[in-house]
Amino acid sequence: MGLLSVSVGPFRSRVWAVRTWIRDLSTISATFHNGCALASKASLIQRRRGGLYQHILPLARLLSSNKPPRGFEKFFPKSEESAGVNKSAEDENSKEQETLVREERDTNDDGDQRRKGGKKEESHWWTRFQDDFPLDEKAVRYFAIGAAGMTSAFLYFYFRETGMQISWKDFVQHYLNKDLVDHLEVVNKQYVKVIPAHGVNTSEVSYLWFNIGSVDSFEHNLEMAQQEMGLDSQKVPVFYSSESDGALLFNFLPTLLLVGFLLFAMRQGPMAGGQRGNPFSMSESKAKVIKGNIGIQFKDVAGCEEAKLEILELVNFLKNPRQYQDLGAKIPKGAVLSGPPGTGKTLLAKATAGEANVPFITVNGSEFQEMFVGVGAARIRDTFATARKNAPCILFIDEIDAVGRKRGRGNFGNQSEQENTLNQLLVEMDGFNSSTNVVVLAGTNRADVLDPALMRPGRFDRHIYIGPPDIKGRASIFKVHLRPLKLDTSIEVEALARKLAALTPGFTGADIANVCNEAALIAARRLNQHVNTKHFEQAVERVIGGLEKKTQVLQLPEKTTVAYHEAGHAVAGWFLEHADPLLKVSIVPRGKGLGYAQYLPKEQYLFTQEQLFDRMCMMLGGRVAEQVFFRRITTGAQDDLRKVTQSAYAQVVQFGMNEAVGQMSFDLPQQGDLVTEKPFSEPKAQLIDQEVRLLIDAAFQRTLQLVTDKKEMVEKVAKRLLEKEILDKADMVELLGTRPFQEKSSYEEFVEGLGEFAEDTSLPEGLKNWNKKKGKGKTPAESTKLLLGGS
Repeated sequence: MGLLSVSVGPFRSRVWAVRTWIRDLSTISATFHNGCALASKASLIQRRRGGLYQHILPLARLLSSNKPPRGFEKFFPKSEESAGVNKSAEDENSKEQETLVREERDTNDDGDQRRKGGKKEESHWWTRFQDDFPLDEKAVRYFAIGAAGMTSAFLYFYFRETGMQISWKDFVQHYLNKDLVDHLEVVNKQYVKVIPAHGVNTSEVSYLWFNIGSVDSFEHNLEMAQQEMGLDSQKVPVFYSSESDGALLFNFLPTLLLVGFLLFAMRQGPMAGGQRGNPFSMSESKAKVIKGNIGIQFKDVAGCEEAKLEILELVNFLKNPRQYQDLGAKIPKGAVLSGPPGTGKTLLAKATAGEANVPFITVNGSEFQEMFVGVGAARIRDTFATARKNAPCILFIDEIDAVGRKRGRGNFGNQSEQENTLNQLLVEMDGFNSSTNVVVLAGTNRADVLDPALMRPGRFDRHIYIGPPDIKGRASIFKVHLRPLKLDTSIEVEALARKLAALTPGFTGADIANVCNEAALIAARRLNQHVNTKHFEQAVERVIGGLEKKTQVLQLPEKTTVAYHEAGHAVAGWFLEHADPLLKVSIVPRGKGLGYAQYLPKEQYLFTQEQLFDRMCMMLGGRVAEQVFFRRITTGAQDDLRKVTQSAYAQVVQFGMNEAVGQMSFDLPQQGDLVTEKPFSEPKAQLIDQEVRLLIDAAFQRTLQLVTDKKEMVEKVAKRLLEKEILDKADMVELLGTRPFQEKSSYEEFVEGLGEFAEDTSLPEGLKNWNKKKGKGKTPAESTKLLLGGS
């Protein structure tokens, strides 16, 4: 019977720990009813090491009031936050004395409320718990679920009854031979539970167990042992059962971890499809349906009035279909907004979404492209299905060139996934499955690479080109972006907008917005209360020339070379009739350049051969000045030579301005294009190269003659640059005299002869009430379907 006893040491330690926990719990529970008990017991409990106090007291504080009882604050450790406000607490002691009577009255009222079943004014412990652990957050929920699972597993494995293992020999000698076995239970064909007879002490365990090799060998050995002892073979009943324990879970744990990691990677990585990271929703569209106001209206769009009218007409089609139905017109199915970056294509689409009062669905063309076959076409179908559910509506596909490029290029005879996606787009826009009450808008910077089948009437009926604004458009855009700025009181917005429009030829809407923002940043950097004209001028220079590098150190020889280089440009442009008027010249480094010259180009769309030749000569002025004054050349003219070469090739190859090559035009390869063959023969290429060189040499010789004749003036400008570093137009007039050619510099001079000074923003008669519904009768959806030929 010696084997029936086990060591009582661990058991006694557990009993002692439980008794300590119970004593601590009783002490802490008393603190909820008696504040004095909390003060008298706190120091005693703190002296105990390993007690439950360290774990339960924070919970007790959470379940109790926010603050300890009055007069017992010193018994609690002070946090850093409380230590930092001690001074303010002392200042409020007098206020606490004045409000003591009121607090006692509130306490009595609070007691009455408790007796009546009312709520206390202080926050409930569950409210504070929800503030500290917001269960509506995904991370907190996952943490709570994981903690609950780990706690359950720990409790299961810690408190489950495991029994006591014995050997077969011990079982036969001490239990079977002494008739102490009630029955045997074979579990999972792996081990046998020995259930002792009633009244047998087994040292705090309810059963014993031993391992077996197989069920057959166990049955045979049991029968032989009973025969040797002279016992009946049916004396000890044997039962068979199947149980599951943690061993099976541990066997599958590596597999579960691997599967969990793969699912996590699919939800978080590039394979995660859909809007919620579900790998099984990759075919779902990522389009966003905008039904409310997004804060951008048509009044925020300026400089592209013609394009705005086209979009207004599309919206008016959906709102007032009878206006066009009576004339037998049909709504265009789509429109392409094309043009350089920053001209306002996406902004115009946002304004449409803000004021159309019909559902506006937006999606990016790149969202249809995936590495998996069929995903792009499926997303196209889902996008148009969403559009049909919200019809009548407007669908905007930004950067459509990502999905609508011409077919048959770079596929090497294989059907590409991009072609499948494009084919599905063509079918959805104008096929047997096409929708008749969805207007498709598209934006792109590369309309030339779009597939002709996509651009034909019936799919994209209207092609709207939005180019850089003219001087009137720039003035209108400046008015829009000057609105939110805090301008100086002496500034008139209309005059400032016109002045800045004259200083920024070629700027797009994005450039103008950047100028206004930079001006505000410069004013804030200098702690000015308002934005003034000087800030805008510096912002224009910042956008055109780049960041000014006042701290960049130039050696005197380099600085002298830069000064003569910029002086050569300035003097050459000053005495060439068709060169742009000079506004400012500087030898302070900006951006990548060591010098900077600001000109005022004309608003001109057609150029003569003489005008282009004068511009080439002006760009060569810096290189010529280096050669004349230093008898050597430097690398500083690299950008000038690149521009001269491009202009010469354009005149010879594209514009047909060379007699030897003739009246022919070929496309020049753009930077980054892969050129496999030239559109002309090799002899023609040699002739083009020869004529380009002759043209550049002629421009160089003319500039050399001009700089040599004006050598003294170039030297005067260079010396003044070395002295002042920055020269404006007034300084140039002082050094060189009045420019011998008439030039325009103000807004009024630029727009002279162009009609009104301001941009024409009037609407046609049919669009003056574009944002109001007209007429009665059918619903807009029914009228639109009837207008478009739907049934």
